[in-house]
Amino acid sequence: MTIFTAAAGLSNPHLQTLVPRFIRKQALFDPQWQTLETPDGDFLDLAWSEDPKGDSPNSDNKSRGDANNKPIFVLFHGLEGSFESPYANGLMNAFAKDGWLSVMMHFRGCSGKPNRLARAYHSGEVEDARFFLRHLHAQFPNNPKVAVGISLGGNMLANYLAEYADDPLLSAATIVSAPFDLACCSSRIERGFSRLYKKYLLNSLKSNALKKVKLLQEKIGISAETIKKIDKLYEFDERITAPLHGFKNAQDYYAQCSALPKLNKIKLPTQIIHAKDDPFMTDDVIPKFVLPDNIDYRLFQKGGHVGFITGSTLKPRFWLEEALPAYYESIQDSA
Repeated sequence: MTIFTAAAGLSNPHLQTLVPRFIRKQALFDPQWQTLETPDGDFLDLAWSEDPKGDSPNSDNKSRGDANNKPIFVLFHGLEGSFESPYANGLMNAFAKDGWLSVMMHFRGCSGKPNRLARAYHSGEVEDARFFLRHLHAQFPNNPKVAVGISLGGNMLANYLAEYADDPLLSAATIVSAPFDLACCSSRIERGFSRLYKKYLLNSLKSNALKKVKLLQEKIGISAETIKKIDKLYEFDERITAPLHGFKNAQDYYAQCSALPKLNKIKLPTQIIHAKDDPFMTDDVIPKFVLPDNIDYRLFQKGGHVGFITGSTLKPRFWLEEALPAYYESIQDSA
């Protein structure tokens, strides 16, 4: 994989983090949607780069024809992300143009529709991913599958790969800008300019919680008034995430779901990409121990949080969208 070099004039971590939203204000393509009914009576919405049962509509794809013959690119988005997130449709589009079938699983409540149950998603919830990947494997048993997890989705993917180390149903994985130490990241985002990101994320979390306030009141006894007063991510996790998903409190949730101590359990070929200047994190997310040979750890000095904008100020480019399809060319060729 090529080394990441920040775009001239855009090396500041906050510019790296924010610029993607300004240069990509709308999705690069219209996805094909599919709804998976879950065993507990809820649903997961999938966004596909093309109809998984039909021919490719994209004339510029390298590999046209039946989707059954393509390797599969799987994406897990970040906290409150969706197909509309610049990195999400960008990566899906980049892989699709390179001949892959791309699909993203939306975490519960993130596709624009509130999910049916009180429960939502969190950084250590791996069973929805397992259900989705089993569904994918049943439909495409012989296709190579590469998963990429972004931010919270990256920490979740690391938890998943540790939990299902002997049967991940994947060929390889990449984890980008993952908050491997949740407690430290929860604290870091409350400081300095990073509070801007905190405000955005917290407003989205609270808005989604308020859409399901009746369900939440029945399940954990929280009122709309209490939700509206929450002003820290830690408090949201303490009052909602933890009790809703069976943890004693926020600290218990952070301790059980931080993926850092579980990295040595991963057996799948896995690449980890992180920027040292990530404004969501501290050096506590960087492993201080020797990682197994199957993990390719790449720590860059610059890049911000899921930024990695290269090129120049006048012609910025999304480095991940160039580097990741190239990195997985050998897997693509085996399809």
